[in-house]
Amino acid sequence: MTTRVDLSKITLMDALDLASLIEVEACQRYELFAAQLGRRDPIDAASVFRSMAINEKKHGDQLAERRRALFGDKPARVKLDDVFDIEAPDFGAPTWNMSAFKALQMALSSERKAFEFYDEALPGVSQPDVIALFRELREEEGEHIQMVEALIEKLPPEAMVDIQDEGVD
Repeated sequence: MTTRVDLSKITLMDALDLASLIEVEACQRYELFAAQLGRRDPIDAASVFRSMAINEKKHGDQLAERRRALFGDKPARVKLDDVFDIEAPDFGAPTWNMSAFKALQMALSSERKAFEFYDEALPGVSQPDVIALFRELREEEGEHIQMVEALIEKLPPEAMVDIQDEGVD
C-alpha cells in the first residue's frame, strides 16, 4: 500500500486525482480477477469481483467528476503509476476455486487497507481542504467496510464453500 505522492505537499486537485486513481486501480484489479476466474454461478467469487469492480468504478467516477467540477481539464500531476495496492486486492490473493465468502473477505481486507491509508495519511497532510477530503474518504471507506461485512452476513451456506470442498464431508 504505497504512493509516490508527497502527501505533505499535496493540493486538493492532486488529492482528488490520487483518490480517483486509487479507485481505478482497485476496479482494474477486480476486473482482472473476475475475468481470470470466470463466472460459474450467480454467487461465486467472479461475481463478487465483478460487483466490487462496479462499485470501485462508480466511486472513482464520482471523484473524477468532482475534480472536473473544481479544476476543469487542468492536467493531472498524479498518475496511476504513483499508486500501488492502496485499495486494490493483492495480485496473488485469488485462487481458481475460491468461494464467494473468501472473495468478500478479500474485498473487506482491501476496504480496510483504503481506510488505513487515509487514516495514516491524515497526520502528514497540511492543507485544510485535503484534510477534509481525506477525512471524508476515510469515512466512506468505513461505510464500504460495513457494506461488505453486511454482504458477508447475508451469504447463503453454499457461498462459504470453496469449489474443491464441494461434496467433501
